[in-house]
Amino acid sequence: METSDHPAAPAPGAATASGAPAPAPAPARRDAEATKAAIVRAARHLMARHAHADITLKAVAERAGVSAPLILKYFGNKDALFARIMSFEADAEALLDAPLPVLGHHMVHHLLTGQAEHGADPILRIVFAPLHREQGDTLRGNFRTQVVRRLGERLEGPDAGLRAELAVGTLLGLGVMYGIARGPHLRGTPVAEITERYAPTVQAFLTPP
Repeated sequence: METSDHPAAPAPGAATASGAPAPAPAPARRDAEATKAAIVRAARHLMARHAHADITLKAVAERAGVSAPLILKYFGNKDALFARIMSFEADAEALLDAPLPVLGHHMVHHLLTGQAEHGADPILRIVFAPLHREQGDTLRGNFRTQVVRRLGERLEGPDAGLRAELAVGTLLGLGVMYGIARGPHLRGTPVAEITERYAPTVQAFLTPP
Protein backbone atom coordinates (compact mmCIF):
# COMPACT_ATOMS: atom_id res chain seq x y z
CA MET A 1 0.00 0.00 0.00
CA GLU A 2 1.27 3.46 -0.87
CA THR A 3 1.59 5.98 1.95
CA SER A 4 1.31 9.74 1.81
CA ASP A 5 4.17 12.10 2.56
CA HIS A 6 1.65 14.52 4.11
CA PRO A 7 0.19 14.00 7.58
CA ALA A 8 -3.54 13.59 7.83
CA ALA A 9 -5.48 16.73 8.68
CA PRO A 10 -6.70 16.84 12.28
CA ALA A 11 -10.38 16.38 12.93
CA PRO A 12 -12.33 19.63 13.45
CA GLY A 13 -11.78 20.86 16.99
CA ALA A 14 -8.92 18.42 17.65
CA ALA A 15 -5.63 19.76 18.99
CA THR A 16 -2.72 20.21 16.61
CA ALA A 17 0.84 19.12 17.38
CA SER A 18 1.45 22.46 19.04
CA GLY A 19 -1.52 21.93 21.31
CA ALA A 20 -3.64 24.66 19.72
CA PRO A 21 -7.15 23.77 18.51
CA ALA A 22 -7.39 22.92 14.81
CA PRO A 23 -9.00 25.68 12.73
CA ALA A 24 -12.70 25.23 12.08
CA PRO A 25 -13.64 24.16 8.54
CA ALA A 26 -14.64 26.90 6.11
CA PRO A 27 -18.37 27.68 6.14
CA ALA A 28 -20.33 25.55 3.70
CA ARG A 29 -21.98 27.18 0.74
CA ARG A 30 -25.65 28.09 1.00
CA ASP A 31 -27.67 24.96 1.35
CA ALA A 32 -30.29 23.98 -1.20
CA GLU A 33 -33.24 25.40 0.73
CA ALA A 34 -31.60 28.80 1.15
CA THR A 35 -30.77 28.88 -2.54
CA LYS A 36 -34.31 27.93 -3.53
CA ALA A 37 -35.66 30.66 -1.25
CA ALA A 38 -33.38 33.24 -2.88
CA ILE A 39 -34.61 32.18 -6.32
CA VAL A 40 -38.24 32.41 -5.25
CA ARG A 41 -37.71 35.88 -3.78
CA ALA A 42 -36.02 37.03 -6.98
CA ALA A 43 -38.83 35.68 -9.14
CA ARG A 44 -41.45 37.36 -6.94
CA HIS A 45 -39.59 40.65 -7.17
CA LEU A 46 -39.51 40.50 -10.96
CA MET A 47 -43.11 39.33 -11.23
CA ALA A 48 -44.23 42.49 -9.44
CA ARG A 49 -42.46 44.63 -12.04
CA HIS A 50 -42.57 42.82 -15.39
CA ALA A 51 -44.97 40.73 -17.40
CA HIS A 52 -44.46 36.99 -17.11
CA ALA A 53 -43.50 36.72 -20.78
CA ASP A 54 -40.73 39.30 -20.34
CA ILE A 55 -39.04 37.64 -17.35
CA THR A 56 -36.11 35.40 -18.24
CA LEU A 57 -34.35 32.80 -16.16
CA LYS A 58 -31.19 34.82 -16.65
CA ALA A 59 -32.85 37.82 -14.98
CA VAL A 60 -34.06 35.69 -12.09
CA ALA A 61 -30.61 34.15 -11.71
CA GLU A 62 -28.87 37.53 -11.67
CA ARG A 63 -31.31 38.85 -9.09
CA ALA A 64 -30.86 35.76 -6.90
CA GLY A 65 -27.09 35.68 -7.28
CA VAL A 66 -27.05 32.18 -8.78
CA SER A 67 -26.58 30.64 -12.20
CA ALA A 68 -29.45 29.93 -14.59
CA PRO A 69 -28.55 26.20 -14.74
CA LEU A 70 -28.99 26.06 -10.96
CA ILE A 71 -32.58 27.27 -11.37
CA LEU A 72 -33.15 24.48 -13.88
CA LYS A 73 -31.68 22.00 -11.42
CA TYR A 74 -34.05 23.01 -8.62
CA PHE A 75 -37.22 23.90 -10.53
CA GLY A 76 -36.95 22.23 -13.93
CA ASN A 77 -37.96 25.18 -16.10
CA LYS A 78 -39.45 28.67 -16.01
CA ASP A 79 -43.05 27.41 -16.01
CA ALA A 80 -42.41 25.20 -12.98
CA LEU A 81 -40.73 28.06 -11.12
CA PHE A 82 -43.62 30.42 -11.79
CA ALA A 83 -46.18 27.78 -10.89
CA ARG A 84 -44.54 27.86 -7.47
CA ILE A 85 -44.62 31.67 -7.38
CA MET A 86 -48.27 31.81 -8.41
CA SER A 87 -49.36 29.46 -5.66
CA PHE A 88 -50.59 30.94 -2.36
CA GLU A 89 -50.81 27.60 -0.56
CA ALA A 90 -47.91 28.01 1.86
CA ASP A 91 -48.55 31.73 2.30
CA ALA A 92 -52.19 31.15 3.17
CA GLU A 93 -51.27 28.49 5.71
CA ALA A 94 -49.09 30.99 7.59
CA LEU A 95 -51.50 33.91 7.12
CA LEU A 96 -54.47 31.99 8.56
CA ASP A 97 -52.57 30.17 11.30
CA ALA A 98 -54.43 31.49 14.35
CA PRO A 99 -57.69 30.80 16.24
CA LEU A 100 -60.69 32.58 14.77
CA PRO A 101 -61.22 35.02 17.71
CA VAL A 102 -57.73 36.52 17.17
CA LEU A 103 -57.31 35.80 13.48
CA GLY A 104 -57.74 39.44 12.40
CA HIS A 105 -54.90 40.51 14.67
CA HIS A 106 -52.70 37.70 13.37
CA MET A 107 -53.41 38.46 9.71
CA VAL A 108 -52.62 42.17 10.05
CA HIS A 109 -49.46 41.56 12.08
CA HIS A 110 -48.27 38.82 9.71
CA LEU A 111 -48.74 41.04 6.67
CA LEU A 112 -47.00 44.04 8.20
CA THR A 113 -44.04 42.16 9.64
CA GLY A 114 -43.52 40.46 6.29
CA GLN A 115 -43.32 43.87 4.64
CA ALA A 116 -41.33 45.64 7.34
CA GLU A 117 -38.80 42.91 8.15
CA HIS A 118 -38.54 40.79 5.00
CA GLY A 119 -39.76 43.04 2.19
CA ALA A 120 -42.23 40.34 1.21
CA ASP A 121 -45.99 40.26 1.43
CA PRO A 122 -47.84 36.93 1.66
CA ILE A 123 -50.72 37.94 -0.62
CA LEU A 124 -49.99 41.32 -2.22
CA ARG A 125 -48.74 39.87 -5.51
CA ILE A 126 -52.37 39.30 -6.51
CA VAL A 127 -52.56 43.02 -7.39
CA PHE A 128 -50.11 42.40 -10.23
CA ALA A 129 -52.31 39.80 -11.93
CA PRO A 130 -53.23 42.17 -14.83
CA LEU A 131 -49.54 42.24 -15.82
CA HIS A 132 -49.50 38.54 -16.60
CA ARG A 133 -52.34 37.88 -19.06
CA GLU A 134 -53.16 34.15 -19.09
CA GLN A 135 -50.89 33.56 -16.11
CA GLY A 136 -52.83 36.32 -14.35
CA ASP A 137 -55.93 34.14 -14.57
CA THR A 138 -54.01 31.38 -12.83
CA LEU A 139 -52.90 33.82 -10.15
CA ARG A 140 -56.49 34.99 -9.58
CA GLY A 141 -57.84 31.46 -9.46
CA ASN A 142 -55.21 30.37 -6.96
CA PHE A 143 -55.87 33.42 -4.81
CA ARG A 144 -59.61 32.87 -4.69
CA THR A 145 -59.26 29.17 -3.93
CA GLN A 146 -56.24 29.05 -1.66
CA VAL A 147 -56.75 32.26 0.33
CA VAL A 148 -60.31 33.59 0.18
CA ARG A 149 -62.24 30.33 -0.04
CA ARG A 150 -60.02 28.73 2.58
CA LEU A 151 -60.77 31.61 4.93
CA GLY A 152 -64.48 31.47 4.17
CA GLU A 153 -64.60 27.78 5.06
CA ARG A 154 -63.36 28.64 8.55
CA LEU A 155 -65.97 31.31 9.22
CA GLU A 156 -69.17 30.66 11.12
CA GLY A 157 -72.52 32.34 10.58
CA PRO A 158 -74.21 33.79 7.48
CA ASP A 159 -72.53 35.20 4.37
CA ALA A 160 -69.20 33.52 5.15
CA GLY A 161 -67.96 33.86 1.56
CA LEU A 162 -68.81 37.57 1.39
CA ARG A 163 -67.26 38.25 4.79
CA ALA A 164 -64.09 36.42 3.76
CA GLU A 165 -63.79 38.57 0.63
CA LEU A 166 -64.37 41.74 2.65
CA ALA A 167 -61.75 40.73 5.23
CA VAL A 168 -59.14 39.90 2.62
CA GLY A 169 -59.96 43.04 0.63
CA THR A 170 -59.50 45.13 3.76
CA LEU A 171 -56.15 43.46 4.40
CA LEU A 172 -55.04 44.03 0.81
CA GLY A 173 -55.82 47.73 1.13
CA LEU A 174 -53.45 47.98 4.07
CA GLY A 175 -50.81 46.02 2.18
CA VAL A 176 -51.04 48.32 -0.84
CA MET A 177 -50.75 51.46 1.26
CA TYR A 178 -47.85 50.08 3.29
CA GLY A 179 -45.91 48.13 0.68
CA ILE A 180 -46.67 49.80 -2.67
CA ALA A 181 -47.80 53.38 -1.96
CA ARG A 182 -45.39 53.33 1.00
CA GLY A 183 -47.41 55.80 3.04
CA PRO A 184 -44.93 57.70 5.22
CA HIS A 185 -47.23 57.86 8.24
CA LEU A 186 -47.90 54.15 8.10
CA ARG A 187 -44.27 53.27 7.64
CA GLY A 188 -43.25 55.65 10.40
CA THR A 189 -45.60 54.01 12.90
CA PRO A 190 -44.61 50.86 14.82
CA VAL A 191 -46.13 47.67 13.46
CA ALA A 192 -47.61 46.86 16.86
CA GLU A 193 -49.53 50.15 16.92
CA ILE A 194 -50.87 49.76 13.38
CA THR A 195 -51.92 46.21 14.20
CA GLU A 196 -53.86 47.30 17.30
CA ARG A 197 -55.65 50.01 15.33
CA TYR A 198 -56.38 48.03 12.17
CA ALA A 199 -57.00 44.48 13.40
CA PRO A 200 -60.51 45.19 14.76
CA THR A 201 -61.60 46.30 11.27
CA VAL A 202 -60.52 42.97 9.79
CA GLN A 203 -61.83 40.98 12.75
CA ALA A 204 -65.28 42.55 12.38
CA PHE A 205 -65.76 40.60 9.15
CA LEU A 206 -64.48 37.36 10.67
CA THR A 207 -66.69 37.34 13.77
CA PRO A 208 -70.25 36.12 13.12
CA PRO A 209 -72.77 38.98 13.21
